[in-house]
Amino acid sequence: MVRFVEGDFGSCLGGGDGRGQSGEAAADDGDALHGWLEFFEADLSAQDGAGARFMDCVLTGCALDETRLSRARVLDSVLAGVRGVGTDLSGATLRDVELTDARLGGTQLHGAVLERVLVRGGKIDFLNLRSARLRDVVFESCVLVEPDFGGARLERVEFVDCALKGADLSGATLTDVDLRGAASLEIARGVDRLAGAVISTGQLLDLAPVLAGELGIRVEG
Repeated sequence: MVRFVEGDFGSCLGGGDGRGQSGEAAADDGDALHGWLEFFEADLSAQDGAGARFMDCVLTGCALDETRLSRARVLDSVLAGVRGVGTDLSGATLRDVELTDARLGGTQLHGAVLERVLVRGGKIDFLNLRSARLRDVVFESCVLVEPDFGGARLERVEFVDCALKGADLSGATLTDVDLRGAASLEIARGVDRLAGAVISTGQLLDLAPVLAGELGIRVEG
């Protein structure tokens, strides 16, 4: 595995021959495939990796402020302790990825595809997952502040011992979504989209005022 400590995406994506440090040839569509790369406490802020493909890579303690990874494919990789504001992963594909102890804000994942992804620990503010597709995704022991799932499709998604604050489910489609393990469940919009989800009795009681409001029920006395 090639390690980058103070390098940037330019040092691994550059070269003009369509090959990364891994020596793997570019895909037929022109997007380079980079494998077995490790970025350790590197500042990748404002770097451009749009459309690139990463396999078996590790990012540890890296800064991702305004990093552009739109349409990227991240496969069989680990992102540990990454931090940043405005990271652009719109339209990206994350498959068999672990994201642990992240500190992120305003991350753009709209239109993205997440399959077999584990998000464990850390805090993510204003996560944009509008129109994204999530399948076999687990959120565990993390804090999600005002995540936006508007128009997203969630299938076999589980929330375990995590806080979900001010979530927007407007237009979302849920299939086999397990919310029972969420330590805190706050839905700001789209409570009517909970069909297909499983919640606990306690969560139902907590959501009762929101559900009553959605159904136009007045509760008095």
